[in-house]
Amino acid sequence: MNTIGGEIKIFSGNANAHLAQAITERLGISLGRAEVTTFSDGEISVNIDETVRGVDVFIIQPTCPPVNENLMEMLIMMDAFKRASAGRITAVLPYYGYARQDRKAKARDPITAKLVADILTAAGADRVLTMDLHASQIQGYFDIPVDHLLGVPILAKYFKEKNIADLTIVSPDIGSVTRTRNFSNHLNAPIAIVDKRRPQANVSEIMNIIGDIEGRNVILIDDLIDTAGTITQAANMLKEFGAKDVYACCTHPILSGPALERIQNSAIKELIVTDTVHLPEEKRNGKIKVISVAPVFSEAILRIHKNISVSKLFEW
Repeated sequence: MNTIGGEIKIFSGNANAHLAQAITERLGISLGRAEVTTFSDGEISVNIDETVRGVDVFIIQPTCPPVNENLMEMLIMMDAFKRASAGRITAVLPYYGYARQDRKAKARDPITAKLVADILTAAGADRVLTMDLHASQIQGYFDIPVDHLLGVPILAKYFKEKNIADLTIVSPDIGSVTRTRNFSNHLNAPIAIVDKRRPQANVSEIMNIIGDIEGRNVILIDDLIDTAGTITQAANMLKEFGAKDVYACCTHPILSGPALERIQNSAIKELIVTDTVHLPEEKRNGKIKVISVAPVFSEAILRIHKNISVSKLFEW
């Protein structure tokens, strides 16, 4: 539906209300009135407290832990808006959960990234706005438009302002080399690669370092940090191989299980993350610094609403 000149309303589930509030404040509008609660048996209940007929609706809800609960909140909210005759529904997923299962790595594997894409579309999404998918080809799993924002320029800007000398950008695995190359282009620095193998999920074994990091300051970059096993093992090995200060950054700070303890006890001097996933104060130790993605998301939402190009934001 063409929504040019129409009304825009932004709603949020419970996953990251802080980011939703920051986005609406930048846009100069109020967050839409919606109540997302649960029945005593755990079922999710959604009440939309204002009219959305013909409105351009944006729902901000990263599918971060608890993943299943946050995903169901998003699906039920979209169903409510669809049945209330919203003009267009954009699912704003700063973090897209289930993205790590994006292919069949072995026989009888599910492809959950595709499954979630199908479910979101079936629930009523007309468009998806997200950031740093685990694999860029996930955009092709959708039969609706997808705007894929990048966190690399936001993170690179922070380190550019620090003006760190003798800098090398390090990829924690072979799969992150493209992201590392893009990051290094912003900082005009060489890259190195951590060669590793992963015997099972959330367990990694580091084998070697490809590239020169001896006597240099290094920045490890990844799209997400979950249990922090990969990033902390890489940081510790970089130190053993002669690196000076070791920094790390990622777009999505999942930080589950032993992540915080591992980071605190590792060689990482500073970890820079964004607020695509809300990080409560109790999870922020002295090493972790949070940068907000509200500016880029608010600009993207405004451009989508006005039906003007979003492409320049892909290299924010």
